[in-house]
Amino acid sequence: MEYNKLVRDNILNIIENKGEKAITHIAEDKEYEEALTRKLHEEVGEFLENPCVEEAADILEVLHAICALKGVSLQTLEEVRQKKAEERGSFKNRIILDRTE
Repeated sequence: MEYNKLVRDNILNIIENKGEKAITHIAEDKEYEEALTRKLHEEVGEFLENPCVEEAADILEVLHAICALKGVSLQTLEEVRQKKAEERGSFKNRIILDRTE
């Protein structure tokens, strides 16, 4: 079966434990970045179909990988998130903007 997609590090062991052989390669930076973008879309789609904590965790895992690739620490990411929340607010109040006049 053909996949050509980014998989988690332990997937190879799972495949081999099922008696199958995995054919793989290690992505260079550009391919990895593109694969992470596709994976993010995939995981968001899965979350939209099944909005549960496991799917949310998959999105977070991809975001962690993207940050690592871009050299952004999780602390920096959180600081930027907090700053934006302080300046522009968060989504706690559930405000829907209907229109402006």
